Amino acid sequence: MSLNELSEKVELTLSNLSILKTGKAKAIRFSTLEAICRALDCQPADILEYVEERQS
Repeated sequence: MSLNELSEKVELTLSNLSILKTGKAKAIRFSTLEAICRALDCQPADILEYVEERQS
């Protein structure tokens, strides 16, 4: 599925979807996560990954 298609299905702008895709987002709304999972027929664990933040 293209980003354009997913953007339309989840009613999210391409720029916001791109931020999520590149991992630059600091948070995601549960409603957005639910919409993405519904559109992709997946579970949150299929698309999320926990990465420990490095301390400076």
